[in-house]
Amino acid sequence: MAIVIGLVIHASHRAVFEEAARTLSGVRLEWVTYEQEEEIRPGVQALLEREQVHGMLLGPVPYAESRDLLPAGLSVAVTKAAALDLSFAFFRAQVRGCAAVPVSVDTFDPETVHEVVHALGLDPDQVACLPYDPEQSVDEIVGFHRRFAERTGAAYAISLRTAVTARLTAGSVPVVNALQGPTTIRADLHELALRIQSRQASASRFAAGVFLLGAQDAQTDLDRARIGLMNLLVNTPEFDEAWIENRDRRGVVVFAHKALFEEVTHNWVSLPILGQAHETLGVRPAAGFGIGGSARTCVQLAEWAASRAEQEAAPSAYLVEDSGVIIGPMSGSGSPLAFTYREHGGDLEELARRAGLSPATLSRLAALERSLGGRLISPSDLAGQLGITNPSGRRLIRKLSESGLVTEEGSEQMHRKGRPTRLYRLGIGTALAGEPASRNV
Repeated sequence: MAIVIGLVIHASHRAVFEEAARTLSGVRLEWVTYEQEEEIRPGVQALLEREQVHGMLLGPVPYAESRDLLPAGLSVAVTKAAALDLSFAFFRAQVRGCAAVPVSVDTFDPETVHEVVHALGLDPDQVACLPYDPEQSVDEIVGFHRRFAERTGAAYAISLRTAVTARLTAGSVPVVNALQGPTTIRADLHELALRIQSRQASASRFAAGVFLLGAQDAQTDLDRARIGLMNLLVNTPEFDEAWIENRDRRGVVVFAHKALFEEVTHNWVSLPILGQAHETLGVRPAAGFGIGGSARTCVQLAEWAASRAEQEAAPSAYLVEDSGVIIGPMSGSGSPLAFTYREHGGDLEELARRAGLSPATLSRLAALERSLGGRLISPSDLAGQLGITNPSGRRLIRKLSESGLVTEEGSEQMHRKGRPTRLYRLGIGTALAGEPASRNV
């Protein structure tokens, strides 16, 4: 089945995106094009209603306009112009006969502008940068460029915003559009497609579940209760595609894809069948799920998770992955409970919320930090450990830096040529311990 990716772009940019997408195979693109920004939201809503998309590629403005419409589990990529695109904008200005500086630039990250300015040998004091902010109006961005031109006599401006370009051009301020080129867009599309494929492969990953029965008194017939539990599982529609067999006198083992268990547990939040078993069989059940590289590892992790769930006062379940992630306890009732992460205390979920990360991601980072034993790590090594792309690793480092959960503490020269690689120290354990978090300098 082909991957379906939705593209939300200005109508004038479609040709560039079509050129960038030529090398993609096994992907079907669904287009949402707009002329005015108020057309974005209804266009995205219509796409989501008529198509089951696996991912969305949007610019910063479309994302800000429609982010609340995007389903929680949808893979989303926000396109950002790269240093190469900004460099081309400077060259195009010089081809037109404009001096490279002074110039005002909007939407680009200050780090990208700084990198390009230094690479081209330009005077950084003559380059003004206005980073993207979803709260800024077109009027404010236009005003920024006009004030800079009046103050410095700049011959042109560099913009990524179509509406800003139209207003400035109409007001006699020449604009060089720094729209992402096919190379940047192609990289974003390929990364998104690979992320979707990885997610689908993860959902198909093999997993095991172990269901245990705890006797309430000496009169409990465990054999009868185990048969009742197996019948309950077999007759539950969500377990239709699972393999269910006896584990021992106290329970059963279930083999299935990870995606099936995610559905049954409402994404590892609750497992209502435990409550049903408690009511109908008269025993307190517990469940554990294991995800690993082999069937044996899955069962071992599931057994460990089930033993841990047995320690809870009420019917519950735990998940243990070979990556070090532990999620639980999951509620045995129909009303989902919030995730708790007993390995790190009850503060991990709140810390994840403040950092804008999922609790599972932060749990994996905490496990990685423990394995490092105080050693520094590069963004590419972090990406390799988490199974994500290098650009995603760099974005994660930036996000952690903004939340004070990582500090830059050095660099190393990987090759004789090129810039040194920055090294970082993870500080998640310190933050969870309640100590003041350091900010990246």
